[in-house]
Amino acid sequence: MLSRECTVSRNKVLQPDFKLAFLLPKYWLTWLGVFILYSISWLPYKWQLGLGRILGRLLFKIGSKRKHVADVNLKLCFPDMSKQERNRILKENFENTGIALFETGMGWWWPDWRVKRKFNVTGLEHIENAKQAGQNIYILAMHYLSAEIIGRGFGHSHPLVIFYRPHNNQLMEFFQFRGRGRSNKYMLGKRDVKGLMKAIRAGDSCLYLPDQDYGRNRSVFVPFFDVKETASTTGTLIFARQPRTKTFMLIPKRHDDGSGYSVEITPALDNFPTDNDINDVTRVNQEVEKAILRKPEQYMWLHRRFKTRPDPNAPSVYK
Repeated sequence: MLSRECTVSRNKVLQPDFKLAFLLPKYWLTWLGVFILYSISWLPYKWQLGLGRILGRLLFKIGSKRKHVADVNLKLCFPDMSKQERNRILKENFENTGIALFETGMGWWWPDWRVKRKFNVTGLEHIENAKQAGQNIYILAMHYLSAEIIGRGFGHSHPLVIFYRPHNNQLMEFFQFRGRGRSNKYMLGKRDVKGLMKAIRAGDSCLYLPDQDYGRNRSVFVPFFDVKETASTTGTLIFARQPRTKTFMLIPKRHDDGSGYSVEITPALDNFPTDNDINDVTRVNQEVEKAILRKPEQYMWLHRRFKTRPDPNAPSVYK
């Protein structure tokens, strides 16, 4: 048998095999893009940062729906911010978006020694102390633009089990899976709730990103920055409420001087979770807010965080 599709076992996403179909003409543009990204990944790091900023500035000047979405998000979250400051963050956010494209190549193809040289991880003692006390580990993170390289770098210090959404392009999925799995334990399908619960109870450190709009199902409307009613998932609490589980925050940043990346693990959240969904989800949002404010220009403002409104008939804030 030449290949099999990427499938899901009882609690692991299986690695997709190479398929002869990937050589068909419909994948040739993908191959070209992969070749260019792979080639650029071997350039000096600061060169890649510079190329990313140039690409981001070009995307900013061209304009797009994503630029409009990011601008709306910033206006809603920071209504008292000056237009000049908001435009600065928006412009730098697009520069970081360009950099993130090349960081994908770094995360997928850099050798281990090169990744480790660019990373500094602090706070691992909080996780180790919890493990020694017989606690399970549940880590919350945010959608940072540098997610691909951050995941690879942190995995070398502390491998994780992560939720995973396969790429729509099967050839990109072939490369994406291998890149994301190089330093982490394994991946779970994005809807495999039971799988992640099982992984937590088995003592694996598990990562979850609670900061996107996942729709009306299993969500409550609580504040996020200045938006008083933001659809926020209660799925976070399903995992946090597993027996003997401690919840930590993972806070990354790329250094402005081009020296690399830092990842901080905070102490476990005190008195979390409780039996009150509203209070607990509000607290998660507050923790996410504090993390974002450290480097707001590096956060993924491009996604439609406020697409689900309390009134389903209300017009979109992005129109």
